[in-house]
Amino acid sequence: MGQDRGVYWLLYYDVAADYIERRAQFREAHLALAESNHRRGFLVLGGALEDPVDGAVLVFRADDIAVVESFVRDDPYVREGLVTSWRIRRWNVVVGNPDTRGFGQSRSGIF
Repeated sequence: MGQDRGVYWLLYYDVAADYIERRAQFREAHLALAESNHRRGFLVLGGALEDPVDGAVLVFRADDIAVVESFVRDDPYVREGLVTSWRIRRWNVVVGNPDTRGFGQSRSGIF
């Protein structure tokens, strides 16, 4: 990804109280969608919030918000009601390394 691929977008998810108990049957499809977007260079980072596990944050890099909206539309966590609400914010990054290869490749953890 070293070249400019557009702007950054933050996708915030709020999750259902029983998210941990319900996610198992949808997790593989959710992770496949996330990994596909990562391989295509759109999803930079993503993961669940802890203490409490009440949401998640995903960082996208794309020219158009439609990339993030498409992810939300296709995400089984959203379709199956594990995500109770979501919002997208454009993020003006002023400090940091824009070359983020290597992030987001772990399938361990809460998300």
